[in-house]
Amino acid sequence: MNVLVIGNGGREHALCYGIKQSPNCSNLYCIPGSDAISEIASSIKIEVDDHDAILKYCVESKIDLVVIGPELPLTQGLSNRLINNSILVFGPDQMGAELEKSKKFTKDICKKLNIATAAYDVFENYDDALTFCQNQSYPLVIKADGLAAGKGVIICEKIDDAKDALIKCFKDNSFGDAGSVVVIEEFLVGEEVSLFSLVDKNGFVLPLTTAQDHKKILEGEKGLNTGGMGAYTPVPSISSNKMHELSKIFIEPIVQYLAQKGINYQGMFYAGLIVTEEGPNLLEINVRFGDPETQAIIPLLETDLLELLHASATGSLNEIEKIKWKNDYAMTVVMATNGYPEDYKKLTLISNLENIFLRKDDYLFHAGTTLREHKWLSNGGRVLNISSTGKDLKTIRQNIHKVIDQINWDEGYYRKDIGWRY
Repeated sequence: MNVLVIGNGGREHALCYGIKQSPNCSNLYCIPGSDAISEIASSIKIEVDDHDAILKYCVESKIDLVVIGPELPLTQGLSNRLINNSILVFGPDQMGAELEKSKKFTKDICKKLNIATAAYDVFENYDDALTFCQNQSYPLVIKADGLAAGKGVIICEKIDDAKDALIKCFKDNSFGDAGSVVVIEEFLVGEEVSLFSLVDKNGFVLPLTTAQDHKKILEGEKGLNTGGMGAYTPVPSISSNKMHELSKIFIEPIVQYLAQKGINYQGMFYAGLIVTEEGPNLLEINVRFGDPETQAIIPLLETDLLELLHASATGSLNEIEKIKWKNDYAMTVVMATNGYPEDYKKLTLISNLENIFLRKDDYLFHAGTTLREHKWLSNGGRVLNISSTGKDLKTIRQNIHKVIDQINWDEGYYRKDIGWRY
């Protein structure tokens, strides 16, 4: 099978690694790929938003399956373009991707289907939103409606915080078009859990696993929101039976509703949940593999990843008897550049990557690096993902820190408390 992965980050590096293990993978390509991904797949220098060029490449290279990693190509309709030309795709079409592109779209569906979610209001201008916030109790949550790279959710402790958040969205244009509409919702207290389920083109839902991301830049879940500073899987408090139950409550009804509207959702359905004292609530939906959760999930998976992705695209997930996993847990820790998620230096030297000792349960995925004159340089905010698997989270984290200790990077920063809840 000739497989093409779309993307160039740590998630796509992990996906390429997992797909490469399959005996059914004949040739593996990645658009645009990266220097690190090029070690396991052929990186093709085509822009991700150049749908004409991607389609042309798929036809010429006889691609059997396209796996779309990031959310942006999905929201821009790349799946539609490929599927309309008889190319199999893992990933929803443009209307299905609206679940991630618009928080209002998702919240309105939850309201219609009576799915538990935080109470909310939607605003399209600064004055109305500010008036609303002046009459609310705190804390509350202000969300840019559109895609903001994981940074468009702001928890406001007081009215001044809300005012600052609204200025960012409506006046400073900090989130671009994503902030032209805001969703303001009640603040829920509880434990956040990511629920991943595979969905095939016939609407069959196969729960995959749970994970827990660490969104804040500082230890103890403090500071600014990021794209994710680390994750582990599965979440110990969510049993397999509970996972399937949550999937039936929060995922299957939405997939069925979309089908009724003529939207045949397929690919990954990633539900962000919060488990409160009153029960679980839906926080958000993502329409692709999580980043950095994927970098923990893939090393733990024993079932053929390519088989799962292909079954989603062809409508045969119901034929998968059981998903197999190794060991018990996996974790990934993100190394970011000092200053992220705000201003940071690029192209700083990372030494010793080629000499790092990795145990058989350790993995190194590149999220934002470039290779110049045989030297690895940083090329982004989140730069390296160090993953490991094992029997308990504490030992896994210690093993990850042993790998990090071998990396010489003056500008590198990482949270030392990933997995702290357990």
